[in-house]
Amino acid sequence: MKKKPTSQSAFLNLRVLLGFVLALAGVFLALLGFSGFSNVSAQANATPEAQQFGETTVIRALRSDLSRPLHDQPLVWPPAEAEHEANLNPKIPHQHEDGPDPVIQSTLWQRTIGVPSIPSPLLTWNGIPYPGVGCNCAPPDPDGEVGKTQYVQMVNEGIQVFDKLTGTSLLGPVAITSIWSGFGGACQTGGNGDPIVEYDQLADRWIISQFATPSGSTVPRDECIAISQTGDATGAWYRYDFHLTGNFLDYPKLGVWPDGYYMSANIFNTAGTAFLGPQAFVFDRVKMLTGDPTATSQTTGITGGSSEAPFLPGDLDGIIPPALGDPNHYVSFPQGSPLIYKIRAYHVDFTNPANSTFTLEASVGAASFTSLCSTTRNCVPQAGTTSKLDAIGDRLMFRNAYRRFADGHESLLNNYTVSANAVAGIRWFELQRTQPGNWGIFQQSTYQPDTTWRWMGSIAADNQGNIALGFSASSSSINPQIRYAGRLATDPLNTLSGEQHLFDGTGSQSATSNRWGDYSDITVDPVDDCTFYYTNEYYPTTSSFNWRTSVGYFRFAQCTAPQKGTAHFIVTACSGGAPISNAPVSIDGSPYGATLSDGTYDAVSTPGSHSYFVSKTGVGSQSGNFSITNGQTTNVPVCLGASPTPTSTPTPTATAAATATATATATATATPTATVTPTATEAPSPTPTATATATATATATATVTPTATVTPTATEAPSPTPTATATFTPTATATATTTATATATATPTPTPPQIALAAQGRLIHGQRAADLSWSGATSNRVDVYRDGVLIITTRNDGFYTDRIGGTGTGTFTYQVCNQGTQTCSNQATVTF
Repeated sequence: MKKKPTSQSAFLNLRVLLGFVLALAGVFLALLGFSGFSNVSAQANATPEAQQFGETTVIRALRSDLSRPLHDQPLVWPPAEAEHEANLNPKIPHQHEDGPDPVIQSTLWQRTIGVPSIPSPLLTWNGIPYPGVGCNCAPPDPDGEVGKTQYVQMVNEGIQVFDKLTGTSLLGPVAITSIWSGFGGACQTGGNGDPIVEYDQLADRWIISQFATPSGSTVPRDECIAISQTGDATGAWYRYDFHLTGNFLDYPKLGVWPDGYYMSANIFNTAGTAFLGPQAFVFDRVKMLTGDPTATSQTTGITGGSSEAPFLPGDLDGIIPPALGDPNHYVSFPQGSPLIYKIRAYHVDFTNPANSTFTLEASVGAASFTSLCSTTRNCVPQAGTTSKLDAIGDRLMFRNAYRRFADGHESLLNNYTVSANAVAGIRWFELQRTQPGNWGIFQQSTYQPDTTWRWMGSIAADNQGNIALGFSASSSSINPQIRYAGRLATDPLNTLSGEQHLFDGTGSQSATSNRWGDYSDITVDPVDDCTFYYTNEYYPTTSSFNWRTSVGYFRFAQCTAPQKGTAHFIVTACSGGAPISNAPVSIDGSPYGATLSDGTYDAVSTPGSHSYFVSKTGVGSQSGNFSITNGQTTNVPVCLGASPTPTSTPTPTATAAATATATATATATATPTATVTPTATEAPSPTPTATATATATATATATVTPTATVTPTATEAPSPTPTATATFTPTATATATTTATATATATPTPTPPQIALAAQGRLIHGQRAADLSWSGATSNRVDVYRDGVLIITTRNDGFYTDRIGGTGTGTFTYQVCNQGTQTCSNQATVTF
């Protein structure tokens, strides 16, 4: 929802008219380019209306589909708007009674620290700058998340994908609207920002969301949620539009949980003048991971009414999921007299919605404090200007970080801004429990070590319980800065042991409706579970509507990665062996992820024995067990569509000296010595031709005991395991004597390319780039060659854009190969 000055209306009418014409042309072109990818379910669903089941309202998605890869999406460049406040963010009314703060951290402890244990940044880089691609708005609402190899940042109203180690841009910044190109409805035409990006590390998927204003409305009422089809944020996305309320949906915040994507929102009347209460929602994660158009959202409605404090859902960090069946835990801003934190449990049942509940599970005492800026929204001072900033001291700040530790105890970390010694300080607190016990305060403190104002915090912990708190810092003598503080798990409770600067702004914000934030985001690297990534805003010069963002990362030297391994699921049809995609995978009873287009799924888990359950509607299901060894990958082959014996960790029956293993199937005509020449396909470029007899010798030996059907199996490393089958179907008595161990002799013969590659050149911001698309690759990842030189190994999603760079003429030749093999595509040439 945008606010535009009346004095600009005549100018804007012309701009809007031109923008509308351009937008129509862009939409037309986007639809042409999108038609090959968009799912018919992107049209409005037949029965989108909400249904009531007891106290639970079930909301069907208005629209859903699968986008084409983001790096191939038509880029949407919205018409430039006038400078304006991004979204209304009405203040939450509280009946708070101020009191002395008994937990302000002692400055004596700060002075006793010789060298702060909080580390300096390892790297910082520039994030998305004003105008947020095309929004021309403030505040930016910066947030970001770190994944396996990428860092994704979002602002109002842009998105950018970076290499997480170097900060190099992999895509963007582009308008968030680009993701919704060709989708239709409010998500394509009415996106309003308040963006959130999450990384679902159980599934290796990205989640992005923003609210949207549907046609005919003046306020956001829909939530647009997209789930990446793979772990690559530049790839394709499953897209959903949920119409959640007839009121004003404000400040939506997501949390990842095994059984759902949980969300909180502050609900106002459509004028934004009356707070109606907080509301919790949950979305069907299992279905959304596979793009299922029947995915629904659930809500139990507004909680408590206008006197109820807002809350945030728990957001899972780390490789250890919550206990089986454990509900998501919502934590509320402190309320009441005496002050308490309310913790609510959202138990969802997507099969029987009437069984879903949202109930109070604990009320935990909170230390008293004095509200910050209780009568105004412009109280944080800055150097060089009389303009002051909004500290947003009326709610918990994003995220409510949940973590379960190896010893079984659980933690919820939160923060908010209070007045401490006449400046802004950050109250942070940690709730803990060890089941069957309930939640209680483990530590709480107000961080205010000097006369600098600190606000806009975000807090998280690494796998060893070391904590980092990021925030904005400003005063009448300094421009707003991005800082962070932290503590080791071994430090005395209720203390942060040092502070560092991520980036110091060199300007202050003037005017701009006093808005700042409205949130920032600190997250933890899912690979080492030690490195913290933080993003926030700053100003390079004292000006209005000129914000910038920065991203940086750091880690405690004392932190070590947790013990873990990878279960590599290979899910195929029992009949024929075709890969099965979009098959949900549960581990130890909890939903984890779903298979990719090649039938694989990688689950990271703790060492030891685990159970699994894999299923797909209309195909079949299978359960079994596997073991994880620290630092290793365990292959877990699963077939669906029949009833085979449950498979445990596979035991190799033979080891091939060659680079690949073949399982041969031959049909022999009965003679005492029958010679058959079957064709076997394997991963390297040669296709072996196997000659099978009762006894033979082999270059790559596979041990076989033939009967009516012989299936020799060999395990090889590290190449993918191809299969070739050899079936002996004798028509005379020769079979009766074929009981000895048989071997197969492989004779390499050339095979034509099985991978089809197409390439097309284009210019991106004047720089040369080549769009590659392929089909027929069978490995999980592929090697991409340019002019015979390997340039990248990337996920086998069928698309890659090579940003060659430079200008001028030139010819480039490409090939795509199954990873680590010589099974390659045709050569495709791009000429500029």
